[in-house]
Amino acid sequence: MPYMACTVAEFPPLRVLIAAPRGFCAGVDRAIQIVELALERFGAPVYVRHEIVHNRFVVDRLRELGAVFVDELDEVPDDRPVVFSAHGVPKAVPAAAQTRGLTYVDATCPLVSKVHRQAERLIEEGRHILFIGHAGHPEVIGTFGQVPEGSITLIETVEDVAGVAVPDTENLAFLTQTTLSVDDTSAIIEALKARFPAIRAPRSEDICYATSNRQAAVKAIAEECDRMLVIGAPNSSNSLRLAEVAERLGVPARLIERATDIDWEWLGEPKTVGITAGASAPEVLVREVVDALRSRFQVAEEIADHTPERMIFKLPRELISDRAA
Repeated sequence: MPYMACTVAEFPPLRVLIAAPRGFCAGVDRAIQIVELALERFGAPVYVRHEIVHNRFVVDRLRELGAVFVDELDEVPDDRPVVFSAHGVPKAVPAAAQTRGLTYVDATCPLVSKVHRQAERLIEEGRHILFIGHAGHPEVIGTFGQVPEGSITLIETVEDVAGVAVPDTENLAFLTQTTLSVDDTSAIIEALKARFPAIRAPRSEDICYATSNRQAAVKAIAEECDRMLVIGAPNSSNSLRLAEVAERLGVPARLIERATDIDWEWLGEPKTVGITAGASAPEVLVREVVDALRSRFQVAEEIADHTPERMIFKLPRELISDRAA
């Protein structure tokens, strides 16, 4: 349908139901602030090992401010500071930075750091860890890098539970990546407990509050939606999970990075479109998508009822000490 030839009054009506909470979480906010403060304190360029968070828009904006994103530490000059991403890094990375005398700032999300500390304690107790997560994800790589090789085994699916070989069934524990599907992880945990009744569970939920809240927000609006647009990067685990949640509830969903990625033919002429955003996606991209919908529909916009998130994480002292003085 040639929408652009229509006047606004002729556009088909569309209810746009925006999930809440959505978008930036406290860990992402903190990581971005760390790069901005490092640029303010040290001047450009400031190097960042890997994407600070999984969002191209955010990374490009920080690059324009003077951040240089690199894959490995050996790409960082000796006289420049480096920031480690929010996903966490293996212990070998800060150790190598110290050996070189580099100034570094760790932007690891505190909730990921909590999992790292749990892993260290469990190994000290003599337990083998079964880690629920996705192979190759930076958070998984970082967590595995906290403990001796061979002391932790990756579990990705319920099927993996049946086939995993462990050294001692009486000295096991499990931990999880913080950005997983709540439902999938619950099923895997049930399978672990059924096969290994003595397995030690974390003291508290490892899946972070933001991941859980955003999945619950999608569930809350899904039954009212004909289509769901999830704003996030294709390498963002928590964003991918949001699209999966919608699909499992019978709502066709698409993960898009920006409004330009909307497949208008796929979208068609629904009565209600749901919109959400992964924890690394800024609100400006949500507004961009709504504006794009307004260019083709008579949009009636609603934001779902929700309890506001009030989590705030402290910034590293080395970046705020000068400001406080």
